Amino acid sequence: MKRTHYTLMAAGLLLLSACKNEAAHVQTAPSTKPVVSENGTVIGFPHDTVTLNFFKTEIIKTDNLQAEITAPARVVATVVSSEEIKQQHLILFDNPDLTATYTALLQHRININQYKTNLDRYKDLAANGAATGKEVIEAQTLLANEQAATIEHEAKLKLAGFNPEALQEARVNSVWVICDIPESQLEKIKPGGTCKVFFTSFPDKAFTGRVEDLGDVVDNITRMVKLRISIENPIGQIKAGMYATVNFGVSEGNYLSVLKSALVTVQSKNYVFIKRSDNEFERKEVSTGPQINDRVIIFAGLKEHDIVVTEGAMQLKGLSFGY
Repeated sequence: MKRTHYTLMAAGLLLLSACKNEAAHVQTAPSTKPVVSENGTVIGFPHDTVTLNFFKTEIIKTDNLQAEITAPARVVATVVSSEEIKQQHLILFDNPDLTATYTALLQHRININQYKTNLDRYKDLAANGAATGKEVIEAQTLLANEQAATIEHEAKLKLAGFNPEALQEARVNSVWVICDIPESQLEKIKPGGTCKVFFTSFPDKAFTGRVEDLGDVVDNITRMVKLRISIENPIGQIKAGMYATVNFGVSEGNYLSVLKSALVTVQSKNYVFIKRSDNEFERKEVSTGPQINDRVIIFAGLKEHDIVVTEGAMQLKGLSFGY
């Protein structure tokens, strides 16, 4: 009996010791709760690698930001060779009124050359008594009328986005595309630059266009300016009247920037969270500029090589501000 009694006591002592060790182990296990300090500006996760892995970051730096400007467009003219006169080219407009205007302009220019010759002849004849002053005045009037008509047709073409001189120097097997761009973007798009043109008829193909010229008139209602783009069309697949979309890549300058997802706003103030150490994040108030594509320019509050949280900023916002 005594031996059984001692055996039971020993087992009880062993069980009690194990319970105490387990309790001690539970009590000393590190906490995985986030630690918020310095009035919410610092958030730490000292023993929670799982949560830390949730947050994604990027190292920010000063970089040249490229904005994408997209504008609807239309093929307004194609240039083809003449079958009658091989040295000449024909311009096929998508608008019959423009065709009539351009044809009339060419005829008026031919007339002007002829009337100048006639005027010089009448002046010479009048100087030698073989013509009257009335004949000279009539020749001057005919020339002035043709010049006025020429100016009118040139103005119509320019309002449509065409340069009359460029029309006469157009390259065969090319097309012209016209699009409207905001007045505010004029400084960023220069003649001679390139762009990408996408046609609804060829949705999987991008054509390279060259910016030829900017219009001379700003629409007083829309504040848009016409822009003319030329595209090579060697096999004639692009037709006048086709619709397109033009993409311009323009430089906005060198700035610090963060992804839009990194930015949080509280009471009209903007903040980001930077990684201060392996397990701590710090809230920073920033002064922001315009958004360029998916990035926001930062004017103040950050410096190069700061590590900014790009995914999980909203969760840190809740901890930082207590909601």
